[in-house]
Amino acid sequence: MKNTYESPFNARYASKEMQELFSSDMKFKTWRKLWIALAEAEMDLGLNVTQEQIDELKNFKDDINYEIAEKKEMEVRHDVMAHIHAYGEQCPKAKGIIHLGATSCYVGDNTDIIIMAEALKLIRSKLAAVINILSDFAFKYKDMPTLGFTHFQPAQPTTVGKRACLWMQDLLIDLEDLEYVLSGMKLLGNKGTTGTQASFLTLFDGDGKKVRKLEALIAGKVGFDNVYPVSGQTYTRKQDSRVLNVLSGIAQSAYKFSNDLRLLQSMKEIEEPFESKQIGSSAMAYKRNPMRSERISSLARYVIVDALNPAITASTQWLERTLDDSANRRISIPEAFLAVDAILNIYMNISDGLVVYPKVIEKHVMEELPFMATENILMEAVKRGGDRQELHERIRIHSMEAANQVKLFGNANDLIDRIAADTLFGMSFDEIMSVMEPGNYIGRAPQQVEEFINEHVLPALSSIQTIEINAELKV
Repeated sequence: MKNTYESPFNARYASKEMQELFSSDMKFKTWRKLWIALAEAEMDLGLNVTQEQIDELKNFKDDINYEIAEKKEMEVRHDVMAHIHAYGEQCPKAKGIIHLGATSCYVGDNTDIIIMAEALKLIRSKLAAVINILSDFAFKYKDMPTLGFTHFQPAQPTTVGKRACLWMQDLLIDLEDLEYVLSGMKLLGNKGTTGTQASFLTLFDGDGKKVRKLEALIAGKVGFDNVYPVSGQTYTRKQDSRVLNVLSGIAQSAYKFSNDLRLLQSMKEIEEPFESKQIGSSAMAYKRNPMRSERISSLARYVIVDALNPAITASTQWLERTLDDSANRRISIPEAFLAVDAILNIYMNISDGLVVYPKVIEKHVMEELPFMATENILMEAVKRGGDRQELHERIRIHSMEAANQVKLFGNANDLIDRIAADTLFGMSFDEIMSVMEPGNYIGRAPQQVEEFINEHVLPALSSIQTIEINAELKV
């Protein structure tokens, strides 16, 4: 038991791989990677940087002397300068060329972008894994009629598989948005204190072409194709807002799924996984609460609200730079990723273990189908010579009386018996029951599932490596 605060994202929710991406170790190792890229590019372009110095930097790129850095930061109150000093102690030959020409945002901002891009790739893989699992579920249940709902009132039947496609459609939109934003991620590059690259222009004796080439070389060395063509001291905080809007979109889609499942579980039609020794309630031993779906809802709400942070930050930056973004970004960006990572982990777990109860689903369909079948019965009776308006009025009366039997007295829906007994319709009970096949009311739902998966889902997943599901959640 710890006696100090620990983030629930670390203790309960987020995966090890996402936590590692936003760890201090990842950040400071990336700083050193960027310092090496800067030194190599400067050497390539003719500055007085030697291969021996670069080799020395590379020897210690992953061996960070944290004690020295922390001690120095207490003295100078500047994290970047503290780590430059610590790196220099390990690399005495290269000490004089570390961070040459750069400002703090060279390592700080570029590292943030590199980490966010890697985190988006991890999110993309998990998002694809959820879609893949749901596509199997949708195909398996593409033909199973289930009661549709509008306004959470019984409506025309759909199928269990078709409803899953609604969840996937939202996730595909999120995947498209993620791909677009990820493809547009740009480094800050090496812009200097106000974005003019003045220090680098001095280093290269006024040769602007070399300054531009330096930026391109650095980007390539750390795996990026593009840098922002203009900036202040920092990259535009619009990029943070775009990224968190993608995460918010994923949270919205997962929230909708979790709410749907909570409703379906209350109706006993579909349930999330429930272990043999799992306890649903401390008081009511019989309960099977949808706690995983509720956790998705809870975390999703956090992400949706958190997306306001970078939006406000982007809109309130002063001129070439202000520091009122720093503390906020240290919290809001990592926690958005950690929360969405947790959401997708739970989403994978739930969707991979969904329990369907066909008999309950059929029972609910058949309770409401008599009302929905009345239009088909009406058309058949008219074909047999009946008067449409007169028949319509009789169906209205019979429907009201049948509804009263259900609502006022708790009896079964006897609408079909009433219509069969009405000679105006001229149809026997068996003839009417032949109209009562649920599959007659699901339209093209099965075909829509097949078309959607084959024409949209599978092509979208074809180039993405999905994460193998780990069914054992932390809590």
